[in-house]
Amino acid sequence: MILRFITSNEHKYEEIRQYLKERGIECQWVRMKYEEIQDDTTEAISLASAQYLRGKVEEPFFLEDTGLYVKELRGFPGPYSSYVLRTIGNEGILSLLKGRERDAIFKTVISYCENGNISQFTGILKGRIGEYERGSSGFGFDPIFIPEGSEKSLAEMSIREKNEHSHRINALRQFMEFLENKGSA
Repeated sequence: MILRFITSNEHKYEEIRQYLKERGIECQWVRMKYEEIQDDTTEAISLASAQYLRGKVEEPFFLEDTGLYVKELRGFPGPYSSYVLRTIGNEGILSLLKGRERDAIFKTVISYCENGNISQFTGILKGRIGEYERGSSGFGFDPIFIPEGSEKSLAEMSIREKNEHSHRINALRQFMEFLENKGSA
């Protein structure tokens, strides 16, 4: 089986490719940027992106959207994570949390489009924001996010280690279960 994954982010592709390869599934990278709406939920952004690409990209395909939700900041940056990363970065998040609670979650929503129908799958990773950046692998907020039950930041983990915890892989597992139940995987 071949699954088409639409993203311009090589790191996301590599995480998903490795997970699928270990399960005997080929992941075809459709490397492209596409217009994303701004919305208050990761679910709405992922859905709108799939709807936008439906009919423009060969089906079936899937894509994902991810947000970092910090409890003390009332869920900020949430669906605005990529903008926040580009503007204030990890340092800005760390600065906002000085002396404050650090509980956070990563949320990934995969949208899968087949025969014009879109299904969504959500993965959550609970954790906390560290006191400083740690690690050199990963990307985005990985150097400041420490998964529940771990002492390492995501950026201190190999792709295989990260995939054991990952919000992205948690959503992908649900997606794979969906495909298996319908006889596609």
